[in-house]
Amino acid sequence: MNPLKAITRNCRKATFLADKRMDGKLTFRESIELRIHLVGCGACRLYTIQSAKISQMINELLKSQPQDIRLDSSFKANLQERINDEMNKN
Repeated sequence: MNPLKAITRNCRKATFLADKRMDGKLTFRESIELRIHLVGCGACRLYTIQSAKISQMINELLKSQPQDIRLDSSFKANLQERINDEMNKN
């Protein structure tokens, strides 16, 4: 395999694992693979840090929002109509 393709594939897997880790669902093997990759890949380390920061900011934003936000009936009806139109295009 082309070395550049191998690196790209490894980075794709590493970013997938980094996102999966934020959900707390890595296996032991996946955790080790990610740690090894992050030791040698600054781009993936940066991605991991940025993703964690974005996730933290979104969680803080959602916590500060009222929990009883509801869509009004006309918006729901309009949205359903648009969905139906898109589904009927095929």
